[in-house]
Amino acid sequence: MIPAPFDYAAPRTLEEAIALLQEHGDEAKVLAGGHSLIPMMKLRLATPEFLIDINGIPGLSYVKEEGGWLKIGALTREAELEESPIIRARYPIFADATKLIADPQVRNMGTIGGNIAHGDAANDHPAVMIALGAEIEITGAGGKRTVPIDEFFFGFYATALQPGEILTEIRVPVPPAGTGNAYHKLERKVGDYATAGVAVQLTLDNSGRCTAAGIGLTNVNPTPLRARRSEEALVGHVPNEERIALAAQYASEDCNPTSDLRGDEAYKRAMVGVLTRRMIRRAMERARS
Repeated sequence: MIPAPFDYAAPRTLEEAIALLQEHGDEAKVLAGGHSLIPMMKLRLATPEFLIDINGIPGLSYVKEEGGWLKIGALTREAELEESPIIRARYPIFADATKLIADPQVRNMGTIGGNIAHGDAANDHPAVMIALGAEIEITGAGGKRTVPIDEFFFGFYATALQPGEILTEIRVPVPPAGTGNAYHKLERKVGDYATAGVAVQLTLDNSGRCTAAGIGLTNVNPTPLRARRSEEALVGHVPNEERIALAAQYASEDCNPTSDLRGDEAYKRAMVGVLTRRMIRRAMERARS
């Protein structure tokens, strides 16, 4: 289908983009990679009257460690994240996730900021950010503010972004030694949305005891979901098979999947349990190495 008519602007500064957002209000949408917005426009599920293309704004694409944080610019492409030496060396969970996102054509244009700002529980990065304890930098006319990832997603396509604001940076605490992380999703075919997905980050001390845990779930809840009981089942314990099984059971029980063409509720709950077990074990292997 063809999108409804719209006007278009390509600001060259962040200030100009924010001013345009304020001027056009609810009728404006930000265009980054466009791989979520444009398909919705073609299906007339989104009908913005004004598109603000931020791709020409400098300084919004980077991957760096600074001040105890991994900082990722909102316009960083999935392909750039996948190829980043920092990511490959220290944050393998991102490599896990990006290679499962659609196909190379999409990853060459799709941005991590757009993936998160879209507010879709079926996207991969939200669960990863939950597991990593990320925070989101948002910029508006009044300046910058940061929002913890657990306070960013409010509902179906609803986030903490307010009218006139743009997501500008994602920050992840640099993990301590003994930390491992992993992500995987079950999909019907390459490039499909997840039937279910699980992201895990664990920190183990010298005795093998878990001192910190983050577990995020993809596409089994109206919003990206933190598996809190699963985390609590691991922290303070050596993650043996009993503890891993308990964490998997809690994740399966606490998610809220709906039956659809990707599977019924019982199947999705079962897959959350399977993936939670596997990702805990993979994160532990990476933590030990």
